[in-house]
Amino acid sequence: MQNPFDNPGFSMASLTTAINLIPNRYGRIEQLGLFPAKPVRTRQIIVEEYAGRLNLLPTKPPGSPGTVGERGTRTLRSFVIPHIPHDDVVLPEEVQGIRAFGSETEMEAIAGVMARHLETMRNKHAITLEHLRMGALKGQILDADGSTIYDLYTEFGLSQTSINFDLANANSDIKGHCYDVLAEIEDNLKGEFMTDVHVLCSPQFFRALTTHKAVKEAYTNWQQGAILINDVRSGFTFGGITFEEYRGQASDINGTVRKFIAPGEAHAFPLGTVDTFGTYLAPADFNETVNTLGQPLYAKQEPRKFERGTDLHTQSNPLPMCHRPGVLVKLTSA
Repeated sequence: MQNPFDNPGFSMASLTTAINLIPNRYGRIEQLGLFPAKPVRTRQIIVEEYAGRLNLLPTKPPGSPGTVGERGTRTLRSFVIPHIPHDDVVLPEEVQGIRAFGSETEMEAIAGVMARHLETMRNKHAITLEHLRMGALKGQILDADGSTIYDLYTEFGLSQTSINFDLANANSDIKGHCYDVLAEIEDNLKGEFMTDVHVLCSPQFFRALTTHKAVKEAYTNWQQGAILINDVRSGFTFGGITFEEYRGQASDINGTVRKFIAPGEAHAFPLGTVDTFGTYLAPADFNETVNTLGQPLYAKQEPRKFERGTDLHTQSNPLPMCHRPGVLVKLTSA
């Protein structure tokens, strides 16, 4: 009997298109539009830093030579894009009873089975990308087991800025700490511009902030106007900064639950930048994708040995990157 998986509808191109069309059910960072896709043709990227200089020009007597302009220094940094493969299998039992001689719906039914598998695999890649992006916002891109893929502060020769809001202290100057965060980010934009500053908070930090004496009244007044139309945890503006509760977490392959933001911490970053954030996408390691621009996800299938099912392979090759780690500020509650 003819193998229906030989149909062009199950080719690599078709499956890749299908998995990329499945809606992304995870990703607050995706919704914020922070990390636009930057497809590349290689598995390695070069980030070039150009440190320009602005200096005051001294006055000179008429006829004297002018000061000589100094060139900014260029620094090149190389990053290898992570490779994230994931496999599944469509067993004969899942398509049992679908085959029928002369049936016009056979391909539709098998496509439905494939779609269910692709959707599950798509969601796993999506939450993995969210984890990588959250790591980039914290300055440390982490693997699923918690190990460090890239420490952006080390790579760019910077140290992380941490501001203690001291939320356990009823007399803490919360508004003053907010101004410190704004000043730190603005000073480190280095030629970039922003529209707002956003903070993703652990539930513990958000609760301590909104119940603090200096913030509680403002938060209560804001709730009265927003509670009828908004989730009050989705964004509360105080001192020029929008604070949002973020509960992102996922389990690794061993079942260990990893929270994307540690309890009692929060992370501030600018919104509306032009080139501070990006997600580099490398091509898959298939013959047909060599030297092509990377896609968010790839999917491919092939029959198992002795035709005992169909192996399904997906992969993503993303590297979320913050080109200016100095604009990332860690907030602590104590």
